Amino acid sequence: MDILDSCSFLTSSLGVSLWESPYNSCKSKRYLETLPNTSIIIPFHNEGWSSLLRTVHSVLNRSPPELIAEIVLVDDFSDREHLKKPLEDYMALFPSVRILRTKKREGLIRTRMLGASAATGDVITFLDSHCEANVNWLPPLLDRIARNRKTIVCPMIDVIDHDDFRYETQAGDAMRGAFDWEMYYKRIPIPPELQKADPSDPFESPVMAGGLFAMDRKWFWELGGYDPGLEIWGGEQYEISFKVWMCGGRMEDIPCSRVGHIYRKYVPYKVPAGVSLARNLKRVAEVWMDEYAEHIYQRRPEYRHLSAGDVTAQKKLRSSLNCKSFKWFMTKIAWDLPQFYPPVEPPAAAWGEIRNVGTGLCADTKHGALGSPLRLESCIRGRGEAAWNNMQVFTFTWREDIRPGDPQHTKKFCFDAVSHTSPVTLYDCHSMKGNQLWKYRKDQTLYHPVSGSCMDCSESDHRIFMNTCNPSSPTQQWLFEHTNSTVLEKFNSN
Repeated sequence: MDILDSCSFLTSSLGVSLWESPYNSCKSKRYLETLPNTSIIIPFHNEGWSSLLRTVHSVLNRSPPELIAEIVLVDDFSDREHLKKPLEDYMALFPSVRILRTKKREGLIRTRMLGASAATGDVITFLDSHCEANVNWLPPLLDRIARNRKTIVCPMIDVIDHDDFRYETQAGDAMRGAFDWEMYYKRIPIPPELQKADPSDPFESPVMAGGLFAMDRKWFWELGGYDPGLEIWGGEQYEISFKVWMCGGRMEDIPCSRVGHIYRKYVPYKVPAGVSLARNLKRVAEVWMDEYAEHIYQRRPEYRHLSAGDVTAQKKLRSSLNCKSFKWFMTKIAWDLPQFYPPVEPPAAAWGEIRNVGTGLCADTKHGALGSPLRLESCIRGRGEAAWNNMQVFTFTWREDIRPGDPQHTKKFCFDAVSHTSPVTLYDCHSMKGNQLWKYRKDQTLYHPVSGSCMDCSESDHRIFMNTCNPSSPTQQWLFEHTNSTVLEKFNSN
């Protein structure tokens, strides 16, 4: 049974109030007296009974009723019995809720489009089917649209724990949505130039996270809705984000609007054969990213000759809307993105094998997956096994972190250490320095500023760990196979 069918998932939204905002100032904000109403569109496919009801009840219980034109549940060809007559009977108790059903599996994107085409509200608000709307989540969104109908607004997405369904406020400071040049969604700090005196005020974001947002219904259709050529899911958040910014609108994140979301540990349904996320991303790149698409193809060469289908209609739409160039988007809207994810990767400081002077052994990743400690092993480069994808090749990148792989093919995890004496492990790269910041000094030590210690090793048990710096100790001296002295000098002068 899907854990999201569990009755315990329902308890917090069936009439129970909660307030989970890190900003006390949200409670005293005032919004326009007259706000547009909205159609809430909730697509689902084989969703758990409990999770779907929690979503619906949280919207009904925590929204001013006059602002809810309707809740439109769009069933994407579910085959679970509880989503048929039992759901019809239950939702008949709520006059503002109606159910639409597709005649075949359409996927998330087209299911949203079906809901949008049936909507009657002034605004359309998209939610996922495993969410919980927080107290006063809706007025902060509608207020921004009332002031500028071409503004897309996104709530702050908090986390609902998959195992025990606890609602946890999003950790850390608010951040802007962004992407890297493999088209992975990223978040970057709000630059000082855009920071507000009150951190609960709305702020501009180049890219939305995905499925939770609201926008003027007529504006949605003026922009052509979603590209109908996008399949199932994936890439649609980039398409709508680029489109709204480049074609005369704007996008904001709203810190006082909070919606909890369950991030599944698995996908509880099958994706039809032949559907490719890569195809969707290629399609978005071809229509919207102009010459910047080449930066994606450099990192994803398999995309270059992949068919994106016929994009003639989408390019014609872009032209008819007099949309700006992607260079304009990168210069005026996402101008801070390249300092975290540059289109052209700056040169690495060092790369190749990392050989320990004292033991003659090399750092190696083969003993563990993500989160496992690095180990020492016999160096294989000298045995003629010189493949760049072997487990003893690393890159000391321009971010001052160390990643497996050569400079053109680095992986997404980094050397990480939490304290003095801790092991050196591989952890998801976050590009924020901290525990993943390293200095390769002239005495050949790898210094870890956060812990104030150096990378050391033990020949007897092949461990790699942090230790008090001792430049005269051969086990703390490491030799990269290749180094770029110019980049290293720049690093060490900072």
